[in-house]
Amino acid sequence: MSIEDLESIAQAMVAPGKGIIAIDESNSTIKKRFDAVGVADSEEHRRAYREMLLTTPRLSDHISGAILYDETIRQSTKAGVPFTKVMMDAGILPGIKVDKGPQPLAGFPGEVVTEGLDGLRQRLSEYARLGAKFAKWRAVISIGEDSPSGTCIEANCHALARYAALCQEAGIVPMVEPEILMDGDHDIEVCYDVTEATLRSLFGSLYEQNVLLEGTILKPSMVISGKSCPQQASVDEVAEATVRCLKAAVPASLPGIVFLSGGQSDEQATANLNAMNQIGPHPWPLSFSYGRAMQQAALKLWAKDMKANFAEAQKTVALRAKENGLAALGQWQKAA
Repeated sequence: MSIEDLESIAQAMVAPGKGIIAIDESNSTIKKRFDAVGVADSEEHRRAYREMLLTTPRLSDHISGAILYDETIRQSTKAGVPFTKVMMDAGILPGIKVDKGPQPLAGFPGEVVTEGLDGLRQRLSEYARLGAKFAKWRAVISIGEDSPSGTCIEANCHALARYAALCQEAGIVPMVEPEILMDGDHDIEVCYDVTEATLRSLFGSLYEQNVLLEGTILKPSMVISGKSCPQQASVDEVAEATVRCLKAAVPASLPGIVFLSGGQSDEQATANLNAMNQIGPHPWPLSFSYGRAMQQAALKLWAKDMKANFAEAQKTVALRAKENGLAALGQWQKAA
């Protein structure tokens, strides 16, 4: 795949008013989600649930791509059509989560580094054959009394850059996800400082590894107060701080930025994205790559009666996609 192909896929991922749905939960994570709504965890239930999401009518009106899990990219609809074909026919790009999750960072108690580089070249070449057009790797940075350390930030950003270079070699657009967790009682200023330091380290590493920024998508967390912080920043404060941080640390040559929802409520994630786009214009499109904030309401409905509520659950997915698509344009309005 040529450089032009990587660039055009990256641009399609952040087409105006469109974003990404993340349905790449590992089997242990989806089990927790299913347990919470009383659904037995089985391969067939996981397949049926993801079929409900991916076959939502007119999903591509506001969804440009979906991040899948290893099991899902190999699955098909009940009628036997591979999910990747269903997606491509609908104009939705298949993506794949390729990291192996965070592991303790030796020498730094309480900090983690994402693993999964071993064998990644071979896995990427198989995923490309299976139809993946982009991939995702998540790094996890926690804020604590003495954390994150510079070493933790550097180790995670180095891994993100090596993953990105391998993706581009395989003709796959890398989505780089440095998530600053919301857990903790830190205020928005601390979150700003950690986010800026992480983004500066990330783009330094991408540059060192010869990663083509024009064929890369950034999936950051928003600059936001810690969950336990007594002083919660307002929507306008989150939007202003996040945009300021991105402008300070992210090169303008990047084709686009898609935010993770990271523990925010559905409405909060939409409102914050909308407010950012109302302060524009920005050097890059600001859109979404939401998981729980796109699926939670639909999952609850579907879980009550998988057959009877199938179409109703799909309507909920379509509505969430539409609301976030409008927020990506700065045109969302809170329901009265």
